[in-house]
Amino acid sequence: MLRLIDLTLAQGSVPLIERATLTINPGRKVGIVGANGAGKSTLFAALRGLLTAERGDISMPNGWVIAHVAQETPPSELTALEYALDGDTELRSIEAALAAETDSPNPDPAKHGEILAHLYEQMEHVGGYAAPARAAELLAGLGFENEMQSRAVATFSGGWRMRLNLAQALMCRSDLLLLDEPTNHLDLDAVMWIEDWLSRYAGGLVPGWAWTSIRRST
Repeated sequence: MLRLIDLTLAQGSVPLIERATLTINPGRKVGIVGANGAGKSTLFAALRGLLTAERGDISMPNGWVIAHVAQETPPSELTALEYALDGDTELRSIEAALAAETDSPNPDPAKHGEILAHLYEQMEHVGGYAAPARAAELLAGLGFENEMQSRAVATFSGGWRMRLNLAQALMCRSDLLLLDEPTNHLDLDAVMWIEDWLSRYAGGLVPGWAWTSIRRST
């Protein structure tokens, strides 16, 4: 479970969250709504270990994988599909290990075969062979037509790049998913799609919205 224990976070000398205590059990979905500048992004940064609390503590299980939507998108020449696949860091790590063992195999043939067998077993375990189809499905749900999925990230506008970052976050097999203003840059079809996707997400979910975003959507 995720626990905030007497937590205080501040921006400079301005307290944003004061002595908050909260428990979120695995698989629970808890939304955060507040005014712009109220501390939602600061809380998310603290949950990711990027900020130190002025007081209190944040507790979660060792080894928990936290996924979040990046706020910047590098002008990459990767295709949209490859960029989304990068969200599955475990898969990318296995692929890199396979490439390294293939390019520079262990001089002991038996050891080489053992390493490859282990890596292929890991690939099967994480669903690596189905990952491109999973990434394509995510992109399609977020509005990327087939032709768009093969385009370079650098060719997309800012709004579409944020959708790519969202797809990358959803590709991650995470225990906790942090979504800061998740429906920004999405049209109605994409909003309905992501609502359905998130309803089936098995991990803990903490989305955050500003009051202005809630008013715009109602």
